[in-house]
Amino acid sequence: MRAKISYAITAAVLLFYFVLVGSRGVMLIQTGTVLTVTFGVAVLILPVIGLWFLWKNTQFVRRANALAAELDAEGGLPVDELKRTPGGRIDRDSADEVFARRKAETEAAPGDWRSWFRLAVAYHDARDTPRARKAMQRAIALHDAPRTASAP
Repeated sequence: MRAKISYAITAAVLLFYFVLVGSRGVMLIQTGTVLTVTFGVAVLILPVIGLWFLWKNTQFVRRANALAAELDAEGGLPVDELKRTPGGRIDRDSADEVFARRKAETEAAPGDWRSWFRLAVAYHDARDTPRARKAMQRAIALHDAPRTASAP
């Protein structure tokens, strides 16, 4: 729940920022000189890129959460079996051990979105965020594949 609140606050702050930047871009364009119109258009591009990034990221998070809910309903969410240091951090050897199992599971069933989801969690626990994201994207694509294949 804390992560959702943090994400919502961050998104709201970004939206506020995009509105401010966009209004400055419009003001520059309204000035009417070649230089200010050029800068105004350039300034308007930033919120557009930011909104696109925020939208894509929000879609990713919603889809990943939907997969987590579906996997939880099936009783297939990975159990937190990681050892922790006295400070509460994940023990690296423990994360590596779980990761090796998840990777083997995924190699054995490369078309199963559930194994890719669990591999994404293992990557995340091992603090490999880029690979965790790619594995989750793969899980989402595999999950959505039957629906898109059967769509008219």
